[in-house]
Amino acid sequence: MATHAHDPLVLIVEDDPDISALVARYLGDNGFDTEVARDGPAMEARMAVRRPDLIVLDINLPGEDGLSLCLRLRNAGGPPVIMVTAKGEDVDRILGLEMGADDYLPKPFNPRELLARVRAVLRRQGAGAEAPASAAPARVLRFAGWTVDRGARRLTDPDGARVALTSAEFDLLSTFCDHPGRVLSRERLLDLTQGPGSLSQDRSVDIVVSRLRLKIEKNPREPDFVQTVRSSGYIFSPAVETLP
Repeated sequence: MATHAHDPLVLIVEDDPDISALVARYLGDNGFDTEVARDGPAMEARMAVRRPDLIVLDINLPGEDGLSLCLRLRNAGGPPVIMVTAKGEDVDRILGLEMGADDYLPKPFNPRELLARVRAVLRRQGAGAEAPASAAPARVLRFAGWTVDRGARRLTDPDGARVALTSAEFDLLSTFCDHPGRVLSRERLLDLTQGPGSLSQDRSVDIVVSRLRLKIEKNPREPDFVQTVRSSGYIFSPAVETLP
């Protein structure tokens, strides 16, 4: 259902033809190219033709489920994912975030809410048509030997090896680097990473923090960098320097 080649492409992985048609039509009417796949093999076939800028991924699919597909996408450095879950299935939502989803949305949902979340994720990723025309100059930051390249959206460890991060993980780390030594509440972190009035919940911050710790901490159970401040939020403890 593509329209203009320059528009961001959203791949909708959903086995219900009525839902997928509705979502594709609504996103298409609002400036996105759309493709539809009903299962994992169809998703991979679509991606082989054109890499999507974002995937809307249902959990309950025939064959390989959405959680497994999300994990494979994350491990392969795939595009950002918005996970769609059954109404009230909090466990599925938490698992989706733990598997690397950038956001989640419970069924039934209003297409306008999905559109808002798609735009928000793409804006954070820097792939959306609504990205600011005059973005601030990219900066390279360093802490404890780690290097955060905002222009390339890349993290490298002290040995120079690249560490794959989801867009949510990178945005959170970048935000921490902007506020070293300061206690940031979950609400403040949501505002800083997703903008005021974010539709996400506090619990999503905890999950992304846990994922980030697994990638940058020597011992995620006793973190040196991202530390929990009881009843207050989190603090990023290392010193951060800006590189030219």
